[in-house]
Amino acid sequence: MKTRRHPGEVAFDACNAIVLALACVLILLPMAHVLASSFSSNNALIHAEVGLWPVGFHFDNYMAVFRNEMVWTSFKNTLFVVAVGTLINMVLTVLTAYPLSKSYLRGRRVVLFVIVFTLIFYAPIIPTYLVVKSLGMLNTLWALIVPLAVSAFNLLLCLTFFRSLPEELFEAARVDGMTEFRMVWHIAVPLSKPIMFTLMLFYAVQHWNNYYSALLFITKHDMRPLQLYLYTIVAQNNVSEMLSQVTEASTGMSPQGLQMATVMVATVPVLAIYPFIQKHFVKGALIGSVKE
Repeated sequence: MKTRRHPGEVAFDACNAIVLALACVLILLPMAHVLASSFSSNNALIHAEVGLWPVGFHFDNYMAVFRNEMVWTSFKNTLFVVAVGTLINMVLTVLTAYPLSKSYLRGRRVVLFVIVFTLIFYAPIIPTYLVVKSLGMLNTLWALIVPLAVSAFNLLLCLTFFRSLPEELFEAARVDGMTEFRMVWHIAVPLSKPIMFTLMLFYAVQHWNNYYSALLFITKHDMRPLQLYLYTIVAQNNVSEMLSQVTEASTGMSPQGLQMATVMVATVPVLAIYPFIQKHFVKGALIGSVKE
């Protein structure tokens, strides 16, 4: 049976659809321009003839990017940071959030206060740099992982989800002799797939997009992650390293085209992964919006 909708509800939904459509257009237009520029010729880019469609279509910019050994080295560094960093993030977040979700834990309020305190007051840059230096992690990929081992915001999200799990399951498991660690990995985590995928996405994207930590702690070229290399190419307008590998036959290439191609190479992996976890991400992002 269809319910009759109020005209105000119809108008509200229409306004939402229009606003969201405009927001999508505003997001997609710059990406479309970057993609078109990455396939366009040098002459078209110099004369600002490129809009949303390539002019003088060619693949020379991408061929130069893929021929550049520093791109592959930076890509491997980023993959290591994302894979190892996300694994450490998830393990520490789960092992911290689970006990804090139990109301009978002694000292729980004090620990939660310290965690919330870090959301308000961040560690200054110079003390953080001195700590990383004293630990001997400068110019190592661990400098990009260890300081970001746990996110207080993600920890609170995970804690909130664990609180919603029925305590009767854990009591029954204790009666059967199951240890707390087994309950975490065999009960809490399997029942928390939406928040697990959400936190994995948050942590992975954080590591993938993080160039500021690398800018502080990494000076060796062969240890640069992809985003720091992208920062060198785009923000500092330094494409001499790529141009030095260009052959004479590649006359359609340009510094701007190389920059745009590098941006696309650094962006596409995240865009390709997101559709596969979108279902779990939406569920996890809505945690706490509905109460029984």
